[in-house]
Amino acid sequence: MIEVSNLSFSRYQGDREFPILRGLNLSLTQGEQLALLGDSGSGKTTLLHILAGLLPADAGAVAIDDTDLTQLDDTELAIYRRQLGLIFQHYQLLDCLTVKQNILFQFQLNFPKQEASEFTALVAALGLENKLDAMPHQISGGEQQRVGIARALLNKPKLVLADEPTGNLDQTRSHQVVKLLTALCRERNINLVMVTHSQQLTDYFDRVEVLSNGQFA
Repeated sequence: MIEVSNLSFSRYQGDREFPILRGLNLSLTQGEQLALLGDSGSGKTTLLHILAGLLPADAGAVAIDDTDLTQLDDTELAIYRRQLGLIFQHYQLLDCLTVKQNILFQFQLNFPKQEASEFTALVAALGLENKLDAMPHQISGGEQQRVGIARALLNKPKLVLADEPTGNLDQTRSHQVVKLLTALCRERNINLVMVTHSQQLTDYFDRVEVLSNGQFA
């Protein structure tokens, strides 16, 4: 469950203040999926970074499962981030590793045997069974983003944050990726918050919010 209360954040240039988020409120029940729309500079990515514990809010509270991120120290925030699923526009795959190694990278050499079935199920659901030994440059952009989804979901997060995950894909592949992502999160009862510029992709989500002038329109 996610509760954002009276959230504010500003950027500064010298003595000038530029408010990005202005008293924002948001509530998501467990498993609910949210698409974030808004013009460039509206605060979508800023909100995502605050939910990820990467940016401190200026004011307000951000509670994830009753834990207020604004009260955590750096060590506690690092532990919190390891429990998230993060998906990026530019895939963030390591070129020197195979698809399988990229998916398992966060586990390094300590991948628990009891999670082998989850790995197999995710790989199958994402259609990557025949790509595990390939290098990132040997697979398509859509396949690379599916690798990113597998990596994000493997640690069974309660929350997945996706920042323009289809920004580098064509329309057909964008729909394929988002359809898979939302279906997998729904099946696993995972909260999903995704930033997008595509109104069409919001059809896969439970809720759509539009950020404008630091608040939901």
